[in-house]
Amino acid sequence: MELFYSDNISAGQVLLDQEQSVHCVRVLRHREGDTISVIDGQGSLYECRLVDADPKAAVATVIGRTPDFGAHPYHLTMAVCPTKNIDRFEWFAEKATEIGVDVIAPVFGDRSERRVLKTDRIHRLAVSATKQSLKGRVPEVREPVSVAEFVASAPEGSLRLICYCEDDESRRISMQDALAASDVRDVVVLIGPEGDFSPEEVSAALSSGWKPVHLGSSRLRTETAAVVAATAVYLRLG
Repeated sequence: MELFYSDNISAGQVLLDQEQSVHCVRVLRHREGDTISVIDGQGSLYECRLVDADPKAAVATVIGRTPDFGAHPYHLTMAVCPTKNIDRFEWFAEKATEIGVDVIAPVFGDRSERRVLKTDRIHRLAVSATKQSLKGRVPEVREPVSVAEFVASAPEGSLRLICYCEDDESRRISMQDALAASDVRDVVVLIGPEGDFSPEEVSAALSSGWKPVHLGSSRLRTETAAVVAATAVYLRLG
């Protein structure tokens, strides 16, 4: 199934941007009269008829609409510290989108080695992964904030889980057990940088009601931990 993406759908008409138009007209060689499938990034799939095969700005008319296309029955926010090697964070964003995530929230910790992130590129990767995995909703990619800001602003009604490393595991439970013990389907997961969270960040999170969890006995890279966490939510709540 070929999917195209457009955030310009109104009055029964769909306008594809240049990148999507090139893919539709030049790469896949669609012509006027062809039926194409377009997602709006907000959850809906549109069946459309191509009326103008312009490789710079293709236009289609809407034939039908399917709401909640490829939706999952939970809401997941992944707050992850961008890695020093940005390719690793981009890999996480792509794979988490394929698995099922609603918000990608980059956060900078006390020990983060990276302090700059281009969110527009992350959004483009998320759009591509959404299409590939047959979903209608593109994850929201937020602008980066500090770990402290994110911890303080996360909604209290959600299941807030912080994954971190420490020698004393007595106060941490497995993420699977934390998910099983709650009937909340709005989940927020916080993953630290390569050097882990600082003690002050962990203390602030626990004082604010975050639950400390672990992802097993293996020591995982930041991006691997984030994908494992997203997968745990998908398998438990999906």
